[in-house]
Amino acid sequence: MANIDALTQQFIQQYGGEAGDIAVFHAPGRVNLIGEHTDYNGGYVFPAALTFGTTLLIRKRTDRNLGLATTNFPTFKSFSIDSIVYDDADDWMNYPKGIVYELQQTGVKFSSGYDLLFHGEIPNGAGLSSSASIEVVTAYALQTLEGLAIDKVKIALLSQKSENEFNGVNSGIMDQFAVANGKKDHAILLMCDTLEYDLIPFDSGKYKLVIGNTNKRRGLVDSAYNERRAQCEQAVVDLQAAFPEITLLGQINLEQLNSAKHLIKDETVRMRAQHVVEEIDRVLQSIQALKANDLAGFGQLMNQSHDSLRDLYEVTGDELDAMVAAARQVNGVLGSRMTGAGFGGCTVSLVHEDSIDAFQEEVGRKYNEATGLQADFYVCTIGNGVERLV
Repeated sequence: MANIDALTQQFIQQYGGEAGDIAVFHAPGRVNLIGEHTDYNGGYVFPAALTFGTTLLIRKRTDRNLGLATTNFPTFKSFSIDSIVYDDADDWMNYPKGIVYELQQTGVKFSSGYDLLFHGEIPNGAGLSSSASIEVVTAYALQTLEGLAIDKVKIALLSQKSENEFNGVNSGIMDQFAVANGKKDHAILLMCDTLEYDLIPFDSGKYKLVIGNTNKRRGLVDSAYNERRAQCEQAVVDLQAAFPEITLLGQINLEQLNSAKHLIKDETVRMRAQHVVEEIDRVLQSIQALKANDLAGFGQLMNQSHDSLRDLYEVTGDELDAMVAAARQVNGVLGSRMTGAGFGGCTVSLVHEDSIDAFQEEVGRKYNEATGLQADFYVCTIGNGVERLV
């Protein structure tokens, strides 16, 4: 967790005034444990909030300006809270600006302007949801200070709307939902179609979650993401000959898919559908494994998930595959898979605490030999969703 005293001093250097009236909020990053590329298909995902994320220091102003600053970059700008518009040049600031704009669209009339200082601990571009963390902490803080009723599911939806419409990024609901609704030592079983969710205890005992950042910039991800979505939509159209009521792949089970997949004429589209429906089934199997305290079984399902993302969905890429292959060779690793959209970003592995040093050394070395890139590793614990600290 961030050093609040040091951040308070930075806030005062930036904006002046006293420490007493500064409020402090935190929203985590998130990791998806299993259930990848199922969210926009209306299926189950299984994310967890991390203990590191975005800390926000915020204070009301006497005028109607919005000051936006971060400890991560030297940029600082001030805007009128009453005339917020998207601007490419504002970069990361468009995330908090989008929240202000979307709150105004719901009828919120701000009582004053605000000064905000963000401190981000999530590596940029790693696929651990830095944008969702910024959005959710901003929405939660502004609603709290304006004395509005807090509904974390609505905060997740508002944050997703801001990302989709104000920022023009076509993302599902999982990231914002996990960041808003996470709970310490629990993962979230979320049905993306209906937003029904259950907090599942994640008691990993002597095993830790280790996130491996490939440090590969994810250049292909947008075009490939749109292509995969289109292929999944095509699979639904083909399968409607047998199941006319379906609108999303997540609405059929494995038995139904196997009985009707001959209706999907294009082999690539058939592979995409097979991954999605099998992956949703794996999420449900993983819940049963955790409830039975079968961590080895959970690890096997993680492995199967990655192999399917590599072979059927084709979104892993050389870097993620190299890191996962190296991870699986380390004693004490129960499972390893890519997490996030793919083509770079991060892996998540379930590693015995006695093996963590060896894991970081061996995987780092083999990954560097295979790709020429340096990996970063984060040993994680599962934390709370968005909350007020001070």
